[in-house]
Amino acid sequence: MICIQCPRGCRLEAKIQDGKLTVLGQRCPKGSDYARSELLDPRRTLTSTVRTSFRDRPRLPVRTSGDIPLSQIFAAMAAINGVVVAERLRAGDMVLERLPGCDAALIATDDLAEGGLSHGTNPGH
Repeated sequence: MICIQCPRGCRLEAKIQDGKLTVLGQRCPKGSDYARSELLDPRRTLTSTVRTSFRDRPRLPVRTSGDIPLSQIFAAMAAINGVVVAERLRAGDMVLERLPGCDAALIATDDLAEGGLSHGTNPGH
């Protein structure tokens, strides 16, 4: 695997022998930690959109508040697909308190304010 934790992009070789993980090829401690995480407990930040009840903004971009187990991505997406936001939320506001199978919340990454910056208005121009 290629480590993505720093610009070096070390080629890592990982082996599990007698229940012990050995990582070779890393040029810094981040490589070993990365390989261990990817092999034993892979996690990702999930980004998506949810429906809203607003005609002017039918979708709201969202993300998880932290990394979630890769094995829970489909359960999280099933929960996300059922969400319909009915309030004018702001970036950082919580959309769902907790996603299934993990400790992460779902948060808005944009404002639902009418005519907000992400909807094509550019103040001062």
